[in-house]
Amino acid sequence: MKKILHISKYYYPFIGGIEQAARDMVDVLKDNYEQKIICFNHEKGNKVDSVDGVEVRRVKCQCKLASQSISLGYKKALKKIMKEFSPDVVVFHYPNPFVAHYLMKYLKHKSFKLVLYWQLDIYKQKLLSKLFKGQNKKLIKYADKIICGTQRYADGSPWLNQCMDKVEIIPYRVDTTKFEPKETDMPKIQKIKDTYKDKIICFAFGRHVPYKGIGCLVEASKYLDDKYVILIGGSGELTESLKKQSANDYKIIFLGRLSDDDLRVYMNACDIFCFPSITKNESFGIGLAEGLSCGKPAVTFTIDGSGVNYVSMANETGLEVENSNIKAYAEAIKTLGENEKLRNNYSIAAKQRVKDCFSMEVHRDLMLNLIGDLVK
Repeated sequence: MKKILHISKYYYPFIGGIEQAARDMVDVLKDNYEQKIICFNHEKGNKVDSVDGVEVRRVKCQCKLASQSISLGYKKALKKIMKEFSPDVVVFHYPNPFVAHYLMKYLKHKSFKLVLYWQLDIYKQKLLSKLFKGQNKKLIKYADKIICGTQRYADGSPWLNQCMDKVEIIPYRVDTTKFEPKETDMPKIQKIKDTYKDKIICFAFGRHVPYKGIGCLVEASKYLDDKYVILIGGSGELTESLKKQSANDYKIIFLGRLSDDDLRVYMNACDIFCFPSITKNESFGIGLAEGLSCGKPAVTFTIDGSGVNYVSMANETGLEVENSNIKAYAEAIKTLGENEKLRNNYSIAAKQRVKDCFSMEVHRDLMLNLIGDLVK
């Protein structure tokens, strides 16, 4: 059985977009390949454990610099697993520049196939972007394949648009069964609808960080009347400032962090799904695809080079407005709120889009074909 080593920044139970994508890929391949994962430990110390029956080696992290984890023991840990496991394929989940530095020594005379899972350009940290320019060139040079979530993101990437012959577009997957309402959910869903009777329920969730654009949604609420209520799930560094920003706006209700069960309930109870991300940090929008899977019309901003506007198609599964245009965002919410037929049409299209493009079956087939072609 061929062997695959995944190099991820962190790994489940740490929750993040890169980590979820890594876990989804491991899950797809686990019946056909022997796999191991190496990553930083999001807790203390070094640790070896198992997730979904696959070994995970977690390396102690001493500190973080510009959001990048730094580990004094990583070089030794990587050397050990490369020697002992001797992988046929290495999947490097990008960006992870500290680890890429140590991976470089294995590339020039590599005995394995290298797959870059390109999840995000480094562009916000301008200094880091320049510092790792040479590193990126080498990674791309030695890569056998590069996975990207959408063609739109690849086209907008200053790195990927130069090596399209290596790029494979594999959209992230959505587990639609995760959001199918259970019988026990129905009273909770109805209670939410009764609580906000005669109102259009708008729902948003995610980490409260700048690129998620929750502040734009809070501002947009000021242009809506009392016919609307905006429920916001999640938490983060901006939570308190967002609450101050929305002071005296009784349409906005912060729900805090939501369990999977609560998220499923609110997702199915709402009328409109608000996804106000504003930068390319949102390279795809798993949460957006999950909202569509529940048949919820979405309201998004246009983000140049992001996959967000591929996940939800303008005037098909929802409405898209100029980036950070608060009034336009509010008007889009009004358009959906005042037109039930339009909401229903988008709802049907949203579910179908997820089924056609982001289902677990589509993701599985594309991943298996890519890896199978590399190791045959």
